[in-house]
Amino acid sequence: MPHTVEWRVRLYLFEDEGTTKARVMLDTRDTSLTGHGTARCNPEDDDVPEIGDELAAGRALHDLGDQLLGAAERDINSGSASSRARAHAVWGWPV
Repeated sequence: MPHTVEWRVRLYLFEDEGTTKARVMLDTRDTSLTGHGTARCNPEDDDVPEIGDELAAGRALHDLGDQLLGAAERDINSGSASSRARAHAVWGWPV
């Protein structure tokens, strides 16, 4: 059975005194999650804002990914996944 959904993701970057902060927000209609990440420029390094943006955004996305995996694991363990999916969790729903 085909399944298509659209999840909206928004990524915000803020810089303040050598620290870049990122916030990524996911809205699945059923759930909203927010990931956070930061990056700090070493005073001895050249100030390249793009690098701070990439690091902070990557860390925020990583945080969000960890939260999604945790939510999936909780759903599997709570029984909200189908009985067939739980029976084949090793190959069907790797966590």
